[in-house]
Amino acid sequence: METTPFFDSFIFGWIVIPLLIFSARIVDVSLGTIRIIYVSRGLKYVSPIVGFFEIMIWLLAIGQIFQNLTNPIYYLAYALGFASGNFVGIIIEERLAMGRVAVRIITQVEASGLISALRKEGYGVTAVNAEGSMGPVKLIFTIVDRGELEHVVNLVKTFNPKAFFSVEDVRMAREGIFPPARSSITNLLKHIRKGK
Repeated sequence: METTPFFDSFIFGWIVIPLLIFSARIVDVSLGTIRIIYVSRGLKYVSPIVGFFEIMIWLLAIGQIFQNLTNPIYYLAYALGFASGNFVGIIIEERLAMGRVAVRIITQVEASGLISALRKEGYGVTAVNAEGSMGPVKLIFTIVDRGELEHVVNLVKTFNPKAFFSVEDVRMAREGIFPPARSSITNLLKHIRKGK
């Protein structure tokens, strides 16, 4: 009885290789998402290193496609890996919570409680009186680490659930008042525990 080598078998060609292509695409697209975030944050020394590994993995995946141009499962694995990699990359980026964001809060009610709570937590707060479409409003600005955003949003919802707020990425900030830095590892573990 003749046995076929594993690398020439149906299982290897139709299951193992597509799974490897799928996995490689998830990793390389996730790395690509992280690299773009590093570039946008100005981390010019980290992004090339991530880019190196991203393209090496991509070359391995595309190499398998070109060696087997007649196998439609490989194309499907490649496309599914790309789509999944985008999703995974966004989740990783959310978990890393890198950089700082500007939070702009507009409230129609008295905002002294919210302002005091933010300041008590160590956030720098700028508040000005303004005129909205329906009358006087209080405009509150603060810049926070992305890992602290959820906490700030919860404070806003606690003191004024109907307040309008917007969040924008900040490329660079200096000379501000920021609460003592909490460990990124602590933030990551907090998110992981929350996800269970």
